Amino acid sequence: MKNLTLIITLFFFQISFAQNPIIQTKFTADPAPMVYKDTVFLYTSHDEDDAFGFKMKNWLLYTSTDMVNWTDHGIVASLKDFKWTDPENGAWAPQVIERNGKFYMYCPMPGQRGIGVLVADNPYGPFKDPIGKPLVKNSGDDIDPTVLIDDGGQAYLYWGNPNLWYVKLNEDMISVNGEVIKDPSIAKVKGSPDPFHYQEGPWVWKRDNHYYLAYASTCCPEGMGYAMSKSATGPWEFKGMIMDSDKRSNGNHPGIIEYKGKTYVFGFNYNIGKQTMSKHYERRSVCVSEMKYNADGTIQKLPFWNPEGVQRIATLNPYKKVEAETIAFSEGLKTEKMTEWERNNPYDTGKKITDRIVVSSVNNGDYIKVQGVEFSKGSQSIEVSVAALYGGKIEIHTDSIDGPVLGTVTVKGKAEGDIFSTIKTPVKNMKGIHDLYFVFRGDRDLFYFDWWKFNAD
Repeated sequence: MKNLTLIITLFFFQISFAQNPIIQTKFTADPAPMVYKDTVFLYTSHDEDDAFGFKMKNWLLYTSTDMVNWTDHGIVASLKDFKWTDPENGAWAPQVIERNGKFYMYCPMPGQRGIGVLVADNPYGPFKDPIGKPLVKNSGDDIDPTVLIDDGGQAYLYWGNPNLWYVKLNEDMISVNGEVIKDPSIAKVKGSPDPFHYQEGPWVWKRDNHYYLAYASTCCPEGMGYAMSKSATGPWEFKGMIMDSDKRSNGNHPGIIEYKGKTYVFGFNYNIGKQTMSKHYERRSVCVSEMKYNADGTIQKLPFWNPEGVQRIATLNPYKKVEAETIAFSEGLKTEKMTEWERNNPYDTGKKITDRIVVSSVNNGDYIKVQGVEFSKGSQSIEVSVAALYGGKIEIHTDSIDGPVLGTVTVKGKAEGDIFSTIKTPVKNMKGIHDLYFVFRGDRDLFYFDWWKFNAD
């Protein structure tokens, strides 16, 4: 009976602390992953917390090196970065690509204003508008841009709902070369068969001499269909579904990468929003699954987003500062950018010291899960950076939310909630690879949490 109870308990935790959706502190959609050096950069659109329909003002960035712990870098660009247009809503699906050490973000502008481009010197930004006008302004289909740089160096920009359009880009990536073309193999023709059921959200890539086009298929709900070609410009041949449509999610939007020998497909569902809202609102959450190919290059169909997500492919070093907003899973928390000011006294604001992304809305029972922490040298103490409000405790549990307590950090309340201090606390000695749960205890509005770090000596 005890063994049966243990199995049931482990199964409960496996489901309750699943990895999909991969972001829980904000509503995210339209994932645009990019691999640069050893890191996955995940750019997303962002549904506001009070969205009923599409309320989207900016684009966010998350990074990971293990596919399970994602670090929040906050807002990386917004509609305000385009001075030639003035919408306050409509920051829809973007994509970022690197070329010659520059990073190009392609963004749709709402209200048939075209597609804009931003450029940065590094993947974290800041991104700036280099041309001060639309890169493409073609039709009412101008949404959801995606980019492919072919083997010979020719870059292509694709986009469109409900038709697929493309144009060649010059090597500068901020000007077009030639005419905009409406793809004839996918174009909807009244009275003719439509095997593709192309809707929107194209994503184009090349692998083993095959060109692939994934996209949101049918509406609504949307699944993920895909087509293949021998050329970057088609003609495309419909091959099937990567993921069938499902009534649990009105939309879907593919973003696909190769990383450390595996292929991953990103999309979204509405699971987090549905936990707190009985009605349907556009508050989406990004998910990821591993995708596999058949020997002939076709793609194996996936079930709807597996709540367990994907397997961890690396470990996390606890002896370097780890941002508190590096999260495998969390509950009840938010993240936000805070500006810290130099102060002579609580009422005298001096110069700005720094901006930082922190974990906020910390209340009793909330928690952060971090996967695969490798204690190669043991553990003697932990340091945490916090800015106290009412104060509280951080219980550090190992391997489950009610697992053994490695240590407890006490955070005393302070009058000023934006002055960060470092607290060092002894912990039990532990070695090996473990999941950590930072469980917060206290009343409400406990503190802001910036980073943590273990010490072996």
